[in-house]
Amino acid sequence: MRWIVFLSLLALSECLVTIPLTKVKSMRESLHEKDLLKGYLQRHPYSHAYKFLSREGVTFEPMRNYLDLYYVGTISIGTPPQKFKVMFDTGSADLWVPSIFCSSPACVTHKTFKPWWSSTFQSTYLQIDMQYGSGNVTGLLGFDDVRIGDLVCKSQGFTLSLWESSVSLEYAVFDGILGLGYPDIAFMNTTPVFDSMWNQSLISENLFAFYLSSNKKNGSVVMFGGVDHSYYRGELQWVPVSEQGYWQVTVDSISMDGKVVACPSSCQAIFDTGASLVIGPTNPILNILRNISAQAISTGKYVVSCDAIHSLPDIVFTINGVAYPVPASAYIRRKRTGMCYPNLDIHTRDGSSRWILGDVFLRLYFTVFNRANNTIGLAPAMA
Repeated sequence: MRWIVFLSLLALSECLVTIPLTKVKSMRESLHEKDLLKGYLQRHPYSHAYKFLSREGVTFEPMRNYLDLYYVGTISIGTPPQKFKVMFDTGSADLWVPSIFCSSPACVTHKTFKPWWSSTFQSTYLQIDMQYGSGNVTGLLGFDDVRIGDLVCKSQGFTLSLWESSVSLEYAVFDGILGLGYPDIAFMNTTPVFDSMWNQSLISENLFAFYLSSNKKNGSVVMFGGVDHSYYRGELQWVPVSEQGYWQVTVDSISMDGKVVACPSSCQAIFDTGASLVIGPTNPILNILRNISAQAISTGKYVVSCDAIHSLPDIVFTINGVAYPVPASAYIRRKRTGMCYPNLDIHTRDGSSRWILGDVFLRLYFTVFNRANNTIGLAPAMA
């Protein structure tokens, strides 16, 4: 029996690479500490719209202003390796980090990639412009070895930023973004990092998975090439991807107290590890806010009574016939000011019917992103 256990652990270690993620301070807190939050919100309304836009010559990436908490991990680029903190983001497909040639304030406050330090770097003259909800990132495409844990992606394409016109990036804890979306939304002539892992036979299974802990410091992980079953309870429920590009699925309905409050005839939702909140169209979100007696305040945000959290109903997302409840303890956040805010937001793009299920949802459910058969696996996450 001991040999069986040993061999099982050995097989797991050979096929699964686990990268620790750290839950870090929110952008709201960072900007508030520097007395910059009010002005920033006035200049840059909380916007997710650019994720769904396209324009010739421009690649649109999801910035989402990153005002709320997020999770970051460490990778390295080049030979010898240069380390960077990145957000592992299923809502985009490209990798970018600041470069030494960037002179914007956001680059000055972060680690920068120095091409001449790397013997494996290959340069190009292809310019990449990334439009975010809160600013632009302009850079050049380069190729080098990218290390994620024990995995080394050879000649991986990535963007070296030359200019980052975003206050949110200036005060962000992470240096760059590593996208885990489909190649369809990657910049032309590039292969996303995860596709490189599979194409270069670095992983044994064509999938990756996230466990996002509520713990502020430790516990969260992204795993490549396999699944560690100790991170979830019960069986994984598999949901087909309805449209490739983003990790998009069909939601049957959204209900509270047994009554449908949104998506009465189904809707589309994107699983997005780079988004903090649950985001939806205007009328459905307002309907949910009415159901929890949320009140608008002068800033345009909504608040609820902190005393009511324990009596508020779950928001239940029914996906592929399975109910996934999100309790009030997850969709309401209590701030140090003593006020309580819903972790819900409204699309700023008029007419958008797609929902974004961010970390508010993903902290509750261990999530497997399976490229082998284009499905997403969900199971209750271990507390």
